[in-house]
Amino acid sequence: MRNTTWMLAALITGLLAGCGGGGGGGSLQPKPLASTLLPVQGAGPTTNFGFDLGMVVGNRYYFTDRTNASVDVFDTGSGAQVAQIKGTGANAFAGTGASNAVSGPDGINAVGNLIYVGDVNSVKIIDPSTNTIIKTIVVGNQNVRADEGCVDPTHNLYFIATPEGSPPWVTVINTQTQMIVAQINFVDPAGNATAGLEECQYDTASDTFFINNDGTTANPNGELISIPGASIRGIAAGATVNYTTLAGAVGYSEGNCDPTGLALGPGTDIAVNCREGTAGAPLLVEIFNRNTGVMVTTLNAGGGDQLEYDAGQNRYFSAASRWTPNGLSSGGSCVANGAAACTPRLITIDAGTRTILSKVATGNNAHSVAVDPASGLVFVPVSSDASPAGCINCNNGSAGVLMLTTRY
Repeated sequence: MRNTTWMLAALITGLLAGCGGGGGGGSLQPKPLASTLLPVQGAGPTTNFGFDLGMVVGNRYYFTDRTNASVDVFDTGSGAQVAQIKGTGANAFAGTGASNAVSGPDGINAVGNLIYVGDVNSVKIIDPSTNTIIKTIVVGNQNVRADEGCVDPTHNLYFIATPEGSPPWVTVINTQTQMIVAQINFVDPAGNATAGLEECQYDTASDTFFINNDGTTANPNGELISIPGASIRGIAAGATVNYTTLAGAVGYSEGNCDPTGLALGPGTDIAVNCREGTAGAPLLVEIFNRNTGVMVTTLNAGGGDQLEYDAGQNRYFSAASRWTPNGLSSGGSCVANGAAACTPRLITIDAGTRTILSKVATGNNAHSVAVDPASGLVFVPVSSDASPAGCINCNNGSAGVLMLTTRY
């Protein structure tokens, strides 16, 4: 196990005032952050490590590992890897394919006492008490991934996107029966298939599903789509409908964003992680009022994938794998030198004041982040320093999982 400790380049010297975001609470002065690189079975110093999203449930950190076609499990107290969950036959994950579109596992969500995981053509259900895959739900036949999902625990619904589908669609699953109850296609009001779908969230307070749409005819670089839960529950059992036919469905422009992660913040805030494909565009996190669709503020804190909110700290954590020294997009992928080279960062945002607290170096392709609400530990998988290409000043020595302290 390799340990790396660093000081933040600049510490915030006083308390930050303000009550934005409806969450209250000022910001405490940051202390030095420390990180530990946790080894991952099947990943080493030269591994082009393929992974997707992660989460913390209880004292376990789970993330989806495409290289090993598994869900990897770590003890949050000791940092030890305790399992690598794999299936066989129809329950096996797809693993690393020719592109992300045909790779799995992908998104991961806690659903009651089970775990739902997106995979190519399917959703796999894991029983974490035995670390086994107990069921596969087939959600398509186009041989592309079911990617990211979200849960309505009140009405027992799971909502998961197939972004590379033709057209993209969402599958709605009843979590009590574990049966598909509806499919929602994403063809925009102009009659064109949307550009894809990213992370979704369910807001219990307003009974609303939100999903990042990669692009429509009206908003080619992204829309935040809001759909009332009642409209989804009103779909006839087994029916396929288009999102534009659902009562109350509305799309809010995200501007030049190319959205990825999505996180419900305090009060009425919802935050969008942008990974702009336009070279030279500012890398943004956008914060909206989720009740009105009004963009409240933008922060130069994007360039990643997963975006997480920790209510205990009242902070967002952005896994900015494509961050650059000047905070501007390098375009569609990382480059190896100059101001547009990728220098991945874990960016911490105070959700109360909607201000950036810190930008801490992580590692190659570090686009996934999960927060332990009990300890404040943050878990960020990284690839090896040299593979994939395009990351400068990456010096972890191996692929693995960075475990960072964040408490202030």
